[in-house]
Amino acid sequence: MSPRPKIGLEISFIIEAAGELADQHGVQEVTLANLAKKLGIRPPSLYNHFDGLTGLRKKLAIYGIDKLYEVMADAAIGVSGTEVVLSVSQAYVNFARRHPGIYEATLLAPDPSDVDVQQAGAKIVDLSVRVLQAYHLEGERALHAVRGLRSILHGFSALEQKGGFKMSLDLNESLMIIIKAFLAGIGQGNTDNRK
Repeated sequence: MSPRPKIGLEISFIIEAAGELADQHGVQEVTLANLAKKLGIRPPSLYNHFDGLTGLRKKLAIYGIDKLYEVMADAAIGVSGTEVVLSVSQAYVNFARRHPGIYEATLLAPDPSDVDVQQAGAKIVDLSVRVLQAYHLEGERALHAVRGLRSILHGFSALEQKGGFKMSLDLNESLMIIIKAFLAGIGQGNTDNRK
């Protein structure tokens, strides 16, 4: 009989395993029982690391937000203007494609008003504001533009995941056309405000 693994597991290893479960089977399948089974431990051992399922889902949401931020930040390196927005947008959608369960977890934090969840999300908002700097947006207008961009990216990702794009058109080309139209719109909005 092989010895049981000890629960001296790193929290990062446990969260990565939860992310794998989410990507393979959907975020609803990330339960303490399923995670314990994947790790080869007993479910009560996970209470040493999480405050139940709610705590696990919170950690998974933050993990996902952090991973999404990393790919977006990497995509922003070395490009500017319209190109940085296109690059970051493509990175966002690619993340949702590669990690559908983890991406879904970013949207399902048990308490979105939790300070830790808000801090993780604030990094993405700040990055998005910086990415849109070429459009000279300030204050609330910048945040409205970030909301608009996020809505496009999430909507595109959700439709793609649900099989909503059946035509034989290149999805990445469609995404770029949509983002360019959005950028033209916010660029025009700035011109209108200066009159």
